[in-house]
Amino acid sequence: MSDFDIYGIFVPSFLIQAILAYVIFVMIRPLTSRFIEQGWVIFLGLFNLCLYLICLFIVHQIFIGLIK
Repeated sequence: MSDFDIYGIFVPSFLIQAILAYVIFVMIRPLTSRFIEQGWVIFLGLFNLCLYLICLFIVHQIFIGLIK
């Protein structure tokens, strides 16, 4: 992985990926609220963590595809 140079400050690419994954997670969360209200989700924190990790994995795979 590489770093991005923003006005002399090196920013790790994984930080950019994590921020993008969080933005996607925030946009997806209203869509999943229907499952939460119907009682399909028991552990809300664990569900949100797994959903964020899935978003992070997808964003990471996109970054890897763009680098190669």
